Amino acid sequence: MRDVAELAGVSAQTVSRVINGHPHVAAETRQRVTAAMRALDYHMNLAARALATCRSGTLGIVGYESPLYGPTSMLYAIEGAARAAGYVVSVASVRDLDRRSVLDAVDWLRCQSVEGIIAIAPKAAMARALVEVSTEVACVTVGGGCSEAVPNARIDNVAGARAATRHLLALGHRTVHHLSGPDDWPEAGERVAGWREALQAVGAPVPPLVPGDWSARAGFEQGGRLAEDPSVTAIFCASDQLALGVLRALHEAGREVPADVSVVGFDSIPDAAHFLPPLTSVRQDFAALGRCSVRLLLSQLDRTVGGRTAARELLVPELVVRQSTAVATGTTASPEQRTG
Repeated sequence: MRDVAELAGVSAQTVSRVINGHPHVAAETRQRVTAAMRALDYHMNLAARALATCRSGTLGIVGYESPLYGPTSMLYAIEGAARAAGYVVSVASVRDLDRRSVLDAVDWLRCQSVEGIIAIAPKAAMARALVEVSTEVACVTVGGGCSEAVPNARIDNVAGARAATRHLLALGHRTVHHLSGPDDWPEAGERVAGWREALQAVGAPVPPLVPGDWSARAGFEQGGRLAEDPSVTAIFCASDQLALGVLRALHEAGREVPADVSVVGFDSIPDAAHFLPPLTSVRQDFAALGRCSVRLLLSQLDRTVGGRTAARELLVPELVVRQSTAVATGTTASPEQRTG
């Protein structure tokens, strides 16, 4: 650190402030110090800092081994937010979301001396398991699986589904059919609730729920059945992958999107803009969710002595309108209705 200070022409105390992210350092001085650190290939010794401060500077993440867009995006978002806050992360992935697997992952992270734990909890079982963790460990869950006893950050799936359904109704569709996610995922249930609420609010018929999972395969299979019904003119899918399968099924059945059937997805994955046609979808801001979860966890670190303080952060998603939705045949809509 003395070498860095000498090369940058500042004091060792100033170097320490730059390393620790102190706000009261001039931008030009900060740039000189970081340039000197790169030139000397200087890196902070985290082990030494942990010994000196009794803090590891590490946050733990319990992740879910899954190729699904949501859990994977949450993991990257949390890691990025932790790094921006000056922390490194240690990740323990679980294949099964049962109690024992979750508690084993938490024990492994505690062996790494993490200061707190963020769990990506797509199912309620994970949140219930975290309730058993000692209150000496700050914990936050991210996602639809939550418990009143553990702070939680999640997307407002009800609001997102409501917006998608209202958009289709505003385009003149008599009703909206919903292809759901797995019934043991709270997020899927919340999307069902938002869809149903939007229909009931305007007195629109509520069609039977179409069961599915998150996959394009399920979308294709169920989309084929929906395509056989000429009264189906609007479909809200619980994920973009489901919507991808539905788009193919409609195409093979000779029903054009959006001329014959409008389709909306959920997630707004990066590829959604390149579907044929580009998919109208509900976008989740995973970067904001990551920042929110880290902020919640850091706020818990100062309260662990007196037990957990339950907190809730609900982020409202955004409907992104593309070319897979249009005014229902035989109806007209204003420009405002066309964009929902």
